[in-house]
Amino acid sequence: MKPGKKGLERIWYATFNSLRGLKSAWQYEAAFRQEALMCLILVPVAFYVEASLAERLLLLASLFILLITELLNSAVEAVVDRVGAEFHELSGRSKDLASAAVFFALLFMIVVWVSILFF
Repeated sequence: MKPGKKGLERIWYATFNSLRGLKSAWQYEAAFRQEALMCLILVPVAFYVEASLAERLLLLASLFILLITELLNSAVEAVVDRVGAEFHELSGRSKDLASAAVFFALLFMIVVWVSILFF
């Protein structure tokens, strides 16, 4: 077990770790930058369109799910790359699985947005 902070101090340090992770994702991950910029455009749209509260929350949730999934995908890729540059079937499989998760998050987002905006 690692010694650590407790209570509010732990939350304070965890917040800075999270912000450092976001900065790293922005700096090194083109896909995250693209999706984050798309979210910056779509979040105001979610508040502008005529939709119920539940629909609006679903529009926003689909965007956050996409960003969360992309961050996890980037984390998997970083760990695999840290282990080694040589090809290994399990390394490739883990990267492909994480990429598939992003694909489904993106597909989910598209289905939600199209369904609410056009049907």
